[in-house]
Amino acid sequence: MTQSTATDLAPTIEELEEQERRLVFQRFTYEDAWALGSLLVELSRERGLPVAIDIHRAGQQLFHAALPGSTPDNDAWIARKRRVAVRYGAPSYLVGSRFRAKGTTFEHSSRLDPDVYAAHGGSFPIRVADVGVIGAVTVSGLPQVEDHRLVVEALEKFLGTSAG
Repeated sequence: MTQSTATDLAPTIEELEEQERRLVFQRFTYEDAWALGSLLVELSRERGLPVAIDIHRAGQQLFHAALPGSTPDNDAWIARKRRVAVRYGAPSYLVGSRFRAKGTTFEHSSRLDPDVYAAHGGSFPIRVADVGVIGAVTVSGLPQVEDHRLVVEALEKFLGTSAG
């Protein structure tokens, strides 16, 4: 995929904010983490995607899977993207998009260590209604827009909601 093709597929800030508003849990248990993680593994295996998948809640890793073709670097990216999603309470791709919309980059303007934080697509906060952000589900291994879209697709299926 060329850079221009990936950019053409990029969701707008408005679309990202709509996803954030819509993809909210009523509760999130250990069993939910297992089911959501398993759904992500199933979608990824069906497509032969070389990804690592991670679900954290309240600082505890509840699910992790590394599929063929993924590498230890994917785990490092997961940690960096997850820190952004949890710190900002927003999808990591949305955080990066907001900086780009201001004509800057997350790395330049956030004043956060880029070795610790990455505002690249693929981490989506786990938000529980009337509670707030309690963790994140994260995928790494694809171009950032595709990582983001895979997580959103799984969340939509899991929560039984979609944009249309």
